[in-house]
Amino acid sequence: MNDGSILLVEDTKADELLTIRSLKKISVANQVDVVRDGQAAIDYLLDETEDGSGYLRELPSLVILDLKLPKLDGHEVLQQIRAHERTKLMPVVILTSSDVEKDITKSYKLGVNSFVSKPVNIDEFTRAVKDVGLYWLIINKGSNNGRS
Repeated sequence: MNDGSILLVEDTKADELLTIRSLKKISVANQVDVVRDGQAAIDYLLDETEDGSGYLRELPSLVILDLKLPKLDGHEVLQQIRAHERTKLMPVVILTSSDVEKDITKSYKLGVNSFVSKPVNIDEFTRAVKDVGLYWLIINKGSNNGRS
């Protein structure tokens, strides 16, 4: 299993708790860090040390990103992630309540790895998060995601 952290970008507390609980149900031991707005996500990923010699934290193994966020929306966050050398290969899964075709299309054009609509039913939501976790943290084999 990939042992890096997971960055959950989610402004709704209930969805945050359900996502974390769903990941634990499949024995994902990865630390889950949560930020509540788009700017906080960019800061988490790209904040440099005071002396400019590196970054404050390692990149997560996976970013789970909502679209509807304060400050910067999910598409703006995704665009900045893909534009930066450090984060451009990092796996990003959009997990959102939107199932609007233009949101899906725009997400893939901006380079998202996967787009998952949040089911309304709690059991289906749990199953969707479990599937995301299983695939991206256990099954999928890729680069080190540019981690540094």
